[in-house]
Amino acid sequence: MLNNIILEIFIIFFGSAFFGSFLLFIKQPLILGYIFFGMISGPFGMKIINNVVHLENISHFGIILLMFLLGLNLEPKKFWKIINETALITLLSSLFFTGLFFVVAIIFKFPLFEAFIIGVALLFSSTIIGIKLIPTSTLHHKHIGEVMISILLFQDILAIFTLLFLYGDMKNNIIAGTFILLVKGILLVIGAYFVVKYIILKVMRKFDRSQEYLFLISLAWCLLLAEIAQILGLSYEIGAFIAGIMLAISPISLYIAESLKPLREFFLIIFFYSTGAELNLIKSKEIFLPSIVLAGIIIFIKPWVYKKLFLFKKESLAFSKEMGIRLGQSSEFALLISYGAFSNKIIGENTFYLIQLTTILTFVFSTYITSKKYRVQ
Repeated sequence: MLNNIILEIFIIFFGSAFFGSFLLFIKQPLILGYIFFGMISGPFGMKIINNVVHLENISHFGIILLMFLLGLNLEPKKFWKIINETALITLLSSLFFTGLFFVVAIIFKFPLFEAFIIGVALLFSSTIIGIKLIPTSTLHHKHIGEVMISILLFQDILAIFTLLFLYGDMKNNIIAGTFILLVKGILLVIGAYFVVKYIILKVMRKFDRSQEYLFLISLAWCLLLAEIAQILGLSYEIGAFIAGIMLAISPISLYIAESLKPLREFFLIIFFYSTGAELNLIKSKEIFLPSIVLAGIIIFIKPWVYKKLFLFKKESLAFSKEMGIRLGQSSEFALLISYGAFSNKIIGENTFYLIQLTTILTFVFSTYITSKKYRVQ
């Protein structure tokens, strides 16, 4: 077992680079290399790295940075306009997929409540994969990115409510818990707006000649709001997104976003590695068939449903089809929901591994299909 974090990171990046080189040679996306190397070298593979819990905690920083960068690329007024336009699609698709996955789980004889958890966990699409694979060099892809962000963020909010319920904060009174959470979110946005307008932007203008300082204060602001949001019972991700979108009014927001991208990539590589490393194929084989069925529905039926919904909203056929395929996977929140439900003994081991295996399968195949059909970063 390796206890040296520097050695572990060396192994992760050296192995990922080796697998990544091979995948690029055969024209496949790099993300698959990170996941496959995690499966091979992790605690359920060759045990080169035998404990990935601390790596998972470290990789969470990559998700926080991702949400911050999403906010930096969206002006507040434009964001609210887009999210209003996509709210109906998000709600309808969420209800449809929860019901569909629930029925499939019942057919495979999962207990009633566990089938419901499966339905909820698998309805979300991945913010990490969706945004990581979208290029931003054309107006077409910029529009796709903006619409995708609004849907994914709406889903993230729903996922956070699910996590709060599973961890017990909202079990006793869902309505009261939801209202309190909403008030906290509004207060956080208002507070963040005034801090940015009267403190952060003024300080940035005064010292804008120092690129190092801009990098430092941006990162400090992101982590400050992420931590405050977590303390308030929201999440690190929501706090980071609010920090980014409030800072998007700054003329140097795009520069800040570009300077933080390499740091984001570093932590996201660790995230995808730990995702693969945590997959126990020996225990997962018991639920292999239902996982294949659910993954197939997510990869093939989910894009079709989104295509129909976007066509209903009068989007073009090409746009609707591309959006559907780019949203055709499960989410990192499915992994978090399964952890929460399993640790609180709400679901059994088979349900836990079902959600894990289904999610990772959709990560792999969705990344492959998207990279084959469309331009990616």
